[in-house]
Amino acid sequence: MGLFTKDIKTMNDLFVHQLQDIYYAEQQLVKALPKMAAKATDKQLKQGFLTHLDETKIHVQRLEQVFQMHGAEIKAVTCPAIDGIIKEANETAGEVEDTKVLDAALINAAQATEHYEIARYGSLIAWARQLGRNDCASVLQKTLDEEKATDQKLTSLAEGKVNLKAAS
Repeated sequence: MGLFTKDIKTMNDLFVHQLQDIYYAEQQLVKALPKMAAKATDKQLKQGFLTHLDETKIHVQRLEQVFQMHGAEIKAVTCPAIDGIIKEANETAGEVEDTKVLDAALINAAQATEHYEIARYGSLIAWARQLGRNDCASVLQKTLDEEKATDQKLTSLAEGKVNLKAAS
């Protein structure tokens, strides 16, 4: 099922499709975060990636819970957006020689994924409420709050030291 196809006829169809999309995205991030942690040289950044990996595994479980609550099949659909963000991050990381600059690039890549997730979860919460599924919205809100907190931590780390080191 592709976005903007005849397969999506109702708000419910759109909600389920986007659940499937973000489910795929979270699964891809479970694979990508250990690689990002391995490339990071800043200890705080490395630990941040590993901490977010643990959170992301919980995000996957929460999505499975929302699928079940909503009576929808637990299923992922390919998300070209997250695939592209991860591919770009890998390409950029492969081109950076200076490890201090690499850490800055890794933060940028991580924030690109966080911003994508924040947009998706925000829409899903609004749609769940519109569909009368405040129970689903509540579960999704927990994840959105964690994604926003991770983005803020990345900003603080970048502005507090990583970008300064990369620029010197």
